[in-house]
Amino acid sequence: MLYPSSLDSPYHPSGSTTIDPIGYGKVAIVTGCASSIGLAVTQLLLAHQFSVCGLDDIEFDYSLLREADHGRFHFHRGNLSPGDSDGAAEGLRICRGVFGERLNTLITTPSTSPVSPPNLTTALTINLTTPILMMHTVLPLMKSHRSGVIINITPPAPPGDAARTAARDGLLGATKSVAWSCRDEGIRVNAVLPGAAVEEAGEKTAAMEVARAVLFLVGDEAKGVNGVGLPVGRMGEVL
Repeated sequence: MLYPSSLDSPYHPSGSTTIDPIGYGKVAIVTGCASSIGLAVTQLLLAHQFSVCGLDDIEFDYSLLREADHGRFHFHRGNLSPGDSDGAAEGLRICRGVFGERLNTLITTPSTSPVSPPNLTTALTINLTTPILMMHTVLPLMKSHRSGVIINITPPAPPGDAARTAARDGLLGATKSVAWSCRDEGIRVNAVLPGAAVEEAGEKTAAMEVARAVLFLVGDEAKGVNGVGLPVGRMGEVL
């Protein structure tokens, strides 16, 4: 199987390719990198030779990465929420300090934890406000190089979950808006819409399926794809 179904062990790419054209020499920021979808995206990008700056507010388990990938991964623990010492700007500053003055890709990932009514504001902050803030933080650097790819992964929104449904739809709208405004800047902006199955028994498999969709969108085969929302999962789970 080309891609693993489990996040509990490092991903070992097949074959002996010395240079992977998908990610070699490219730098990505991944938010929420320590678990679930963010971890799957991090593992897969590293396996395709991206350099990754991972951001999260929980500790990262380095044993989930191949030792060969450690040199291309830098983790920063911090809160990206607005008003928290400008965590988005700090994350970009650290990425530039480690990997240099170029950022090819930003991937924002959602929280998949259920949200109770008292935490509606928190859910919207994590899954909507923070990704928008991250986009606006990295855009000046991408515009200076007239190149970049942004992928926003929306939160899975099971029927009846008003907070995450609002966050998903709002982030999809923001994605399309930024894609349109940057259409002549060499920057592509797309969204991936995971189905609710990401939270079920097959979470790890579903997370890697989302990561595969991200890998397609960041690659050259998707050069003509801009401002779209790509569903992953059964359509009934996404709509």
